[in-house]
Amino acid sequence: MLKLNLVNLMLAAGLLAGTAAEAKPKPKKLVKVWETDTTLRIPESVLYNPKDGMLYVANIDGKSDGLDGSGFISKVSLDGKIENLKWVIGLNAPKGMGIYKNRLYVTDVYRLVAINLDNGQAEQHWDAVGQNPFLNDVTVADDGTVYVSDSRGDKLYRLKDDKWEVWMEGEQLNRPNGVLAVKDKLMIGSTKTGALRAVDTQTKTIVSIADGMAATDGIVPDTKGGYFVSDWNGQVFFVGGDGQKQQLLDTRPDKINAADITYVPKKRLLIVPTFLKNSLVAYRVED
Repeated sequence: MLKLNLVNLMLAAGLLAGTAAEAKPKPKKLVKVWETDTTLRIPESVLYNPKDGMLYVANIDGKSDGLDGSGFISKVSLDGKIENLKWVIGLNAPKGMGIYKNRLYVTDVYRLVAINLDNGQAEQHWDAVGQNPFLNDVTVADDGTVYVSDSRGDKLYRLKDDKWEVWMEGEQLNRPNGVLAVKDKLMIGSTKTGALRAVDTQTKTIVSIADGMAATDGIVPDTKGGYFVSDWNGQVFFVGGDGQKQQLLDTRPDKINAADITYVPKKRLLIVPTFLKNSLVAYRVED
């Protein structure tokens, strides 16, 4: 009787492995909150700026590698109202964006452009090297170091202390798209293998976190050690700190894309650009 009572106490305290006392994390789900009108033009990327509370949207408005000057940046409120459709104009096919201090960094096919957040004017740009570049996503580390992916060239660029350089390159990158700087790691989405991977920024060693996510695009943190990852074809996944992934959204049957996403932690809003459907869709993340 004493032995049985002891076992029961251990079960109640959750001290026995493999028992019902072990709690599994609750699955997350997305609940649609709003959708913008369709005056956007091939929105490829959206970025939340906590300083002004606005969403910045990169519109390709043409071919994804077209050098036509028709691309632009929009500003959208957190309730889905397009406040300024063409805040910045004259870009080619803008995609990924990152913010540091008073600058918005955006990729523009063959160059990285720095835009003044006060007046929307381009202040500086840095050109890619080699033939046929396709600069895609941008992330900025806490110290201001900017990382940029070149999906076509299997390259990662770095802008650090005003020095612009190819930081990594090679087939081992597997066509990098999404990038996210997290402390001493650079998270990358490899579209060739559909994987979320982590690069050590000191040693440049690469570790796979999760795979099976097709054309990985945007990567954003949930502020609790996990990540939301979009698949351009129309899926959104949540990847936990343990590498376990969960599909949160699948709009492929409706032929709606899920491009480079952003997350607003205080409102638990995940914003998804629909690319060819010319809108943003906001979802509330629920546990």
